[in-house]
Amino acid sequence: MYKSTLPTLALLAQAAGTWASTVIYEWDVTWVNASPDGFERPVIGINGEWPCPPIKANVGDTILINMTNSLGNQTTGLHFHGINQINTNFMDGASMVNQCPVLPGSSMTYEFVADAPGTFWYHSHNMGQYPDGLRGPLIIYDPNDPYGNDYENEVILTVSDWYHNQTIPLVQQLLSPDNAQFRPPIPDTLIVNEGSDFNIQLDVGKTYRVRIISFAALASFMVHFGGHSMEVITIDASYVQKQEVDQLRVTPAQRYDVLITGSESDHGQNFPFLVAMDVNRDFEATGTTPPVSWNFNATGYLITDPNLPTDSVDVVQTFQPYDESLFVSYDLQPALGPVTKTWVLDFNFCRDENGYSRACFNNQTYIGQKTPALYSAATLGDKNSDPTAYGGVLPFIVNYGDIVELVVNNLDGAIHPFHLHGHQFQVVERPHTGAGVWTGSNVPSNPIPSKRDVVSVNGNSHAVLRFVADNPGVFLFHCHIEWHVEMGLTATLIEAPEKLHGYPIPQEMIDSCQSQGIPVSGNAAGNSNADDTAGFVTIPPTTYYGATYPSPNGGSA
Repeated sequence: MYKSTLPTLALLAQAAGTWASTVIYEWDVTWVNASPDGFERPVIGINGEWPCPPIKANVGDTILINMTNSLGNQTTGLHFHGINQINTNFMDGASMVNQCPVLPGSSMTYEFVADAPGTFWYHSHNMGQYPDGLRGPLIIYDPNDPYGNDYENEVILTVSDWYHNQTIPLVQQLLSPDNAQFRPPIPDTLIVNEGSDFNIQLDVGKTYRVRIISFAALASFMVHFGGHSMEVITIDASYVQKQEVDQLRVTPAQRYDVLITGSESDHGQNFPFLVAMDVNRDFEATGTTPPVSWNFNATGYLITDPNLPTDSVDVVQTFQPYDESLFVSYDLQPALGPVTKTWVLDFNFCRDENGYSRACFNNQTYIGQKTPALYSAATLGDKNSDPTAYGGVLPFIVNYGDIVELVVNNLDGAIHPFHLHGHQFQVVERPHTGAGVWTGSNVPSNPIPSKRDVVSVNGNSHAVLRFVADNPGVFLFHCHIEWHVEMGLTATLIEAPEKLHGYPIPQEMIDSCQSQGIPVSGNAAGNSNADDTAGFVTIPPTTYYGATYPSPNGGSA
């Protein structure tokens, strides 16, 4: 459902000389059956349908979603990936971080300003639900798009791995002492545009903007348009200097906006293009195709004439995608500095006290607590700057205005995509596989770095990211391989705690927590004395309940 009204929240935009609207969606989250690859299974849809609908708005609009959870057997919630949630951190949607999960039969209103343009997406951040289907595009249009005159039409192209089994039993197998190799669930196939038609009409003499979005839980994808180069104009939701590329590697949660032009020589042909699941290795470093561990690919067509056949294939002899660290920010902003706070995270796999397979930062796995972290930050007064008050969520404190250098040392041999909520960070260093851990150098290898919100960190290598701490709130930093999130590969940024005292959390969200017996104030265990650690959760549970309801503690799992 789509309605447009003039809200109070739009007055600021009007005062600035624009006319903002409220875009309203009425969503009922339900189980439906779908067969995007020919295999029918239950998926999580909206208003009885799947794929889930897109959200579309203009910069300055207010987006309002009235969501009802009609799943019956699972809690849920919504995260709007890439939206910074300035002054609305409680709308970031991470369960037990910014809100409590939404019970079956209950509703929640999400309301926030579309403050920046770009290609985003939404998904559940409630324990592995987006591989079960709760996800969709989120497009914020820019009336001042610097490339707005460079194309005539646009399309959305989503890519994803796909599983025939539901998430909860897959994670139960993953989190097991028997999983000696920390092996994630392996996809059954890939789907493009959620199994719908993904051919692209390409009129001769016209340029098309293709918004590529990855919904994947594990795999990355190689994208190659046969006979046509791509001009990249945005990565995630940040403009870059226009860059011509032949191939892209799109990791889970990344987005690329590219321009493709139909030339006069395209007359009388339809051109195949390839979406191929990769094997999670650094093609940029090797320059060759490594051994294939799965062989899933899909062929679409750039259609110049619908009467012509679509039976050819796009053959790529060697995958050599463009190095994502080489993009240049459109605004030519130099690397931020001087750095005032450095956050170093070493990633590797590990075992918890019970021998269960986990993923760790600095030899610690994320352990969810009893009080949402934002609620602790809002109610602990000056004690909210003490990381011990937040328990095992791997908190890191930064003050307002800090220039933060976030370093990820990937001690694993595979590539991992890391995402920071609430920010578009600069990628000031991202070397190839085998470069080893960060040496501590303060000299950025990219003096004019690109900005984005998901970076792929090469195996046995590292990445150095920078951002300004100017968005008070509680934000997750995590691997966007969903299975690794479930294994605990998450840390928590407590940003500008001095500005979070009494942060105004909507009453509807407070009521939702209280109805589940979840504390809405105090430290990680709900204790008013921030130093009282009684009741902190210190060992991950041995039984995974996913987003099921009810859980053994009477609330959501």
